[in-house]
Amino acid sequence: MCGRFTITDPIEEIMDRYMAAVADGFEYKPNYNAAPMQFIPTIIGSSNGNRLGSLRWGLVPSWADDQKIIGNKMINARAETLAEKPAFKRLIGSKRCIIPTNGFYEWRKTGSGKQPMRILMKDDSIFSLAGLYDTWIDPDGNKLSTCTIITTEPNSLMEDIHNRMPVILRPQDEAEWLNKDSDKESVLAFLRPYSADEMRAYKVDSSVGNVKNNNENLIKEVS
Repeated sequence: MCGRFTITDPIEEIMDRYMAAVADGFEYKPNYNAAPMQFIPTIIGSSNGNRLGSLRWGLVPSWADDQKIIGNKMINARAETLAEKPAFKRLIGSKRCIIPTNGFYEWRKTGSGKQPMRILMKDDSIFSLAGLYDTWIDPDGNKLSTCTIITTEPNSLMEDIHNRMPVILRPQDEAEWLNKDSDKESVLAFLRPYSADEMRAYKVDSSVGNVKNNNENLIKEVS
């Protein structure tokens, strides 16, 4: 699964990375412990180019009766069953997004408990998590736009840490993923484990387990 991540780069670097304009009302600040039910930075493609905005993490399908019942249960979507699940199968065709990150957390089981790990690129660069989004409207007409992060089987780096990992898009696949006119079958082919050779992982402090903690000490390597 993917339940926590970081995005701490300056907004200008995120905009340049995705050639994106900032959506109206978007406010950005570095997040060292992004968690479900928070509003997180996301990239969505449009006819006017890519937009950097925010979606609440935890998908609420447009057909849901109550956003409180579903949102915190749909933080992830399994790549293997996307085309079958009612909440996801209609989104894969045209409501795809990217969640920019510079690292995500996962907890590795140890003899005495669980050790939090931070997983990132070897060059510390921004990379793209594949996501889906939807908009739910309450009885009063208020809109809530939410997203989920797609997961897949682990690569050789991740399999020692957890049995799932987020889908990381290759840079050359990002434009097609964001293009609403892309062929559904072609984008489904992107949902596979990322090359472990380009990634690394290290131990971080257990304080990352508390979502109230959000500072640069969380990403420091511990022995």
